[in-house]
Amino acid sequence: MIRWIICALLRLALRIYFRRIEVNGLDNVPRDSPVIFVLNHPNALVDPAFLLCLAPRRVSFLAKAPLFRMPILGYLVHALDSLPVYRRQDEGEDVSRNIETFAAARKLLASGGTIAICPEGVSHDEPRLKALKSGAARIALGAVSSGGAMNLYVVPTGLYYTEKTMFRSSALLYFGKPLAVEPVALESNGTPPRAAVRELSRRIEQALRDVILDAEHKEALTLIERAERIFSADEMSGSEAKQSLTRELEFRRRFLQGYAFHRAHSPKRIAALVGRVARFEAELQQAGIDPSDLSLRRSATQTIISLFARVSSFALLAPVALLGALVHYPAYRLGGYLARRFSREAEDVVSTFKIVSATLFFPLTRIILASLLWRISNWRVAMASILVIPAAGYVAIRLFEEIDSFAGSILVLTLFVIRRRSFLRLLAERTLIRKEILALGDEARLRGG
Repeated sequence: MIRWIICALLRLALRIYFRRIEVNGLDNVPRDSPVIFVLNHPNALVDPAFLLCLAPRRVSFLAKAPLFRMPILGYLVHALDSLPVYRRQDEGEDVSRNIETFAAARKLLASGGTIAICPEGVSHDEPRLKALKSGAARIALGAVSSGGAMNLYVVPTGLYYTEKTMFRSSALLYFGKPLAVEPVALESNGTPPRAAVRELSRRIEQALRDVILDAEHKEALTLIERAERIFSADEMSGSEAKQSLTRELEFRRRFLQGYAFHRAHSPKRIAALVGRVARFEAELQQAGIDPSDLSLRRSATQTIISLFARVSSFALLAPVALLGALVHYPAYRLGGYLARRFSREAEDVVSTFKIVSATLFFPLTRIILASLLWRISNWRVAMASILVIPAAGYVAIRLFEEIDSFAGSILVLTLFVIRRRSFLRLLAERTLIRKEILALGDEARLRGG
């Protein structure tokens, strides 16, 4: 029951913090066999929360031992059936106790359960996958080879964030093709041979690289982030729109492959692309247009009718949204301030601090308000506020997002009506830039990059 409550609260927090969450590859997760999920670790405690809440199996995490001794957090990791990992970099830890952890993991897998491991060992801001620890491979081989967990699979799990430190950004949880683990002859002490561990670790590393954004050059990530903003996901429809983050990840992976190849073989082409993207950004900035608003999905008449309908809805929802914004704004600002201060510029922990602070400060704000209303009015008004204020806060979030989109639509409509030729030229240039980026990746694949 406690686990269910924790996961429900985490799921709610994720849905509020992230504007869009996509899950892809659920069919790749075996439903009846023991499974080890291995996932990349770019976003501190947010990463395990995604797997705990959105995986189609009940998951137990291997977590660093110091978490188990922290107030509140220690209770939570225990309640989620986590297993402690003792690391050399954690002061005072006895790494020999990992034998107990590995034994517990094998027992769990033998019963048909699942565990999850972040094999990089630490959360980080690096643009590429860090060197993997061997724990996942050792547990997998030990469990299979001892005869306790037959038909064991390792499922590579990728986490992709568009802007992981930003409130109301997007995230993708991507389950890759499962790796079957074959038994090997164990050493006399019951551990798998080092050669077998290295080989399975290599397979796990390659499988993880296939489901994440793995960049050798940080400048390539910066460039593709700038380029990606140019391409409106709103151009897609139907099933394509539902998988927009999956498509975005694949698009970025193709570009990174092309970037690495052409940076070595034709750097002038990369430089030309950088200049082209910069000029396009400058033109959009001069016109005051956000790239995501540059679209021809509707005619001018349809756009105008839609804008009038949105103005009407704004007028109706504005009082509720204003109430929600006024009540929650102090807690929102305080949470942002604490996240910046305690994260010390480490981007991989900013979201964790923001979500934790919101989970604490928003309910506290509502309790304080309800208490005040009880004192100055009556208990019915106080109880009503407990229900109304959270809803008003969510209306405020959605309304401000709609207003931002509305302002962009107005600017685009103005450009379309007054400077139609410039508008169409920008659309054409965007298409050409996208084709060039895709061509870089395609050519790199064909030429063995």
